[in-house]
Amino acid sequence: MAPVQRLRPYGGPAVLSYGFRPFFLLGTLYAGLAVPVWMAVFGGEVALPTAFAPRDWHVHEMLYGYVAAAVAGFLLTAVPNWTGRLPLQGAPLLVLVLAWVAGRAAVWTSAWIGWFPAALADLAFLLLLIVAVAREVVAGRNWRNLKVLALLGLLSAGNALFHAEAHLRGIAETGTRLGIAAALVLVMLIGGRIVPSFTRNWLARENPGRMPAPAGCFDILATGLGVVALAAWTVAPDGALTGALLLAAGALQIARLARWAGDRTLRDRLVLILHVAYAFVPLGFALAGLAALGLVAPGAGIHAWTGGALGVMTLAVMSRASLGHTGRPLAASTGIQAVYALAVAAVLARVCASAHAAWFDLLMPAAGVLWATAFVGFGIAYWSVLTGPRVA
Repeated sequence: MAPVQRLRPYGGPAVLSYGFRPFFLLGTLYAGLAVPVWMAVFGGEVALPTAFAPRDWHVHEMLYGYVAAAVAGFLLTAVPNWTGRLPLQGAPLLVLVLAWVAGRAAVWTSAWIGWFPAALADLAFLLLLIVAVAREVVAGRNWRNLKVLALLGLLSAGNALFHAEAHLRGIAETGTRLGIAAALVLVMLIGGRIVPSFTRNWLARENPGRMPAPAGCFDILATGLGVVALAAWTVAPDGALTGALLLAAGALQIARLARWAGDRTLRDRLVLILHVAYAFVPLGFALAGLAALGLVAPGAGIHAWTGGALGVMTLAVMSRASLGHTGRPLAASTGIQAVYALAVAAVLARVCASAHAAWFDLLMPAAGVLWATAFVGFGIAYWSVLTGPRVA
């Protein structure tokens, strides 16, 4: 995501000058603060006025709250680069931000306002985002990225299904899996572009030698099998066929990641963290495959995907994009390196808590504290980057 220099004259608050600014800031702070609330709810110390079951509230707000915000920030920044058009800023951007905030408020208070009005308020954000992205993709004739728009539509459909399932059945299962699958395919598609690209750029400048393999048929095969496996998991998460597909997809994703020369990026933490984050994609496939065969608890693979492939990857992309698009050097400060370490530790603790029941009572709260510290820490460390003016 190389910065686009073409911007409209803008004299409003800096935080509304580019899509990544408000969504990266609000999203990470929300992800950090919502987890302590969830821990209090899980422990029976707090009861929220939400129509969702406690577990569903947590899942929904991490997936359709935080991840949706991170995706919005990324797309509103990347699409102008893909299309050559001007980015959204000012009042139109504020409308999107307020729609996201309204969705969070509606979900939190859905027991008061009713599940259907809350669903409409929550769904409005992703629908507005789809309209904004579609307008730019079509106007810019950027047909290559229509698949990204389709995945955004699937994410929105998953959110709608989540609300309906939670109301009609008392728990949202397929809506959860559909949202996770759509977000993971985005990671496989976009991560498959930016991880080897940023790695190649850094290696060519700092450490010439073995380069990431160019994109080709193997990447198409690995992503395609991943899509098939995720589709099977969404519809039928248990069984031998689903398990075999997930394990095979995980093996191809490991091979795909190995082709990107991540072992040569140890000196640049901004690049290295992209590889570490992507490693949770095959780990999630492997654990979900074992869960489909009844060998481990389903939560292990789900948290490898949601906490690692989605959570750590969004942190990695947000930290890099925020620096690049505000004119700052692409270097990971000591503080942001600590954020990376805390986030990875949180995911590993949460995965192990699910995989080994005897460790749950110890690792579950530890994972929550580590996660909250990492995401709130990102918001604090990047506050001036995201709310201040671009550096000349």
